[in-house]
Amino acid sequence: MFNLFKKKKEEVKTSQFLPLKVREVVRETADTVSLYFEQPEPYLDYKPGQFLTIVMEFDGKEQRRSYSLCTSPFVDPFPGISVKRVPGGLFSNFLAGKIFPGKTINVLRPLGNFTTEFHSKNKRHFFLVAGGSGITPMMGILKSALINEPESKVTLLYSSRNQDQIIFKKTLEELESKNPDRLKVIHNLSQPSAGWMGLKGRLVKETVLVLAAKAEDETDFEKVYFICGPEGIMDSAVSALESLNVSKDIVHRESFYSAAADKAHEAASKGKITGILTRDVKVILEGEEHLVTVSPDKTILESGLAMDLSMPYSCQSGLCTACRGKLLSGQVKMDEDAGLSEKEIAAGYILCCVSRPLTDDVKVNIE
Repeated sequence: MFNLFKKKKEEVKTSQFLPLKVREVVRETADTVSLYFEQPEPYLDYKPGQFLTIVMEFDGKEQRRSYSLCTSPFVDPFPGISVKRVPGGLFSNFLAGKIFPGKTINVLRPLGNFTTEFHSKNKRHFFLVAGGSGITPMMGILKSALINEPESKVTLLYSSRNQDQIIFKKTLEELESKNPDRLKVIHNLSQPSAGWMGLKGRLVKETVLVLAAKAEDETDFEKVYFICGPEGIMDSAVSALESLNVSKDIVHRESFYSAAADKAHEAASKGKITGILTRDVKVILEGEEHLVTVSPDKTILESGLAMDLSMPYSCQSGLCTACRGKLLSGQVKMDEDAGLSEKEIAAGYILCCVSRPLTDDVKVNIE
C-alpha cells in the first residue's frame, strides 16, 4: 500500500513538466543563443512576453531557471527562448554550449504578467526600453503589436555594450525595414567602437525622459510602456516616467535579477537575519493543508520543498510569481515583491520563495 501511494504521488509530481524537443539552435552573438522548440501536441499556448521555466538535474539535484520567450505566438511557428552566458552560470553555460537539435528539455508551462492583450482596433504607442538580454521578451511583444494592431506603432530604446553585442540585430533591422512608419529602433551603446554615430554611454534617466516626453505629447495614441534589463537601466526608465507623471497602470517591468532577494538569501544562510523566529506555517496545496516548520534561514517555499511538498516555483527571487499564494491569516516579510502588482499585494498575495513568517498564525493558500 505504501509503495503504491508513493508511486502515485511521484507520478502526479512529474506530470507538471512539459517535454519540448529542440528544433534549432541559433547563435545570436558570441555569448547568446536562441533555442527554438518543436511545437508539442497540443500547441504550446503562451502570451508574448511570458517565460518558460527550464527544469534540469545537476549533480542529482533538480534545478530550475526561467528564460523569456523571444517569439510571438501570432507570428512565429515555433516557440523559442534566448540564453545569454553569465560567468559561472549553471544553466546558461550548459544551454548555450551543450544543447543541440533533437535534444528534449523539460519545462513548466508558460508564466508571466509581462504582456498585454492585443486588438485590431487599438491605436497605441508601445514604448519599449530594453538592456542587454532584456530584449528577449520585447521581441515577442513588438512582433505581436505590429501584426495584431495595424494602427499602433512601436519605439524600441535598446541599450547594448557594443555593436557585436546587439542581440537580434538582423531581425530588428528587417522588421524596421518592413515597418518604416510603425517601428523605430534606437540603439544606445555603452562601449561603442570608433565611428558609432548613435547614442552612446550609460543609458541614463535624461535620455529616456526626452524620448518618452515626445511619446507623451502625442494625443492620438494611447501609450503603453515595457521595461526590461539590468536594474540600473530599469530604475532610470521608471524614474523618467514618474517625472512625466505616467500612470503606473500602463508601465510594465520585468526583472531577471533581484539584488534585494539575493542579499536576503545570503544573510539568511549566514544567520544574519534578525527578528525572525522558527514558526509553523499552514500551507494549503491542492486543497490539502500541511504544517510546515520554517526556520529563520529558510523561506516558506524552501521549507515546503524540504518536506517534499510539490509547491510551484521557478525563479526563487520574488520576480516570476510562479510561487504566488494568498495569505489567509498572519503576517510575513517578503525579501522582494517586484513580481507583484500593488493590487495583488493589497489583495493579500505573497511570493512564497521570498516570504518568511512574522507571526504564529500564518496560513497560505497556493492557488
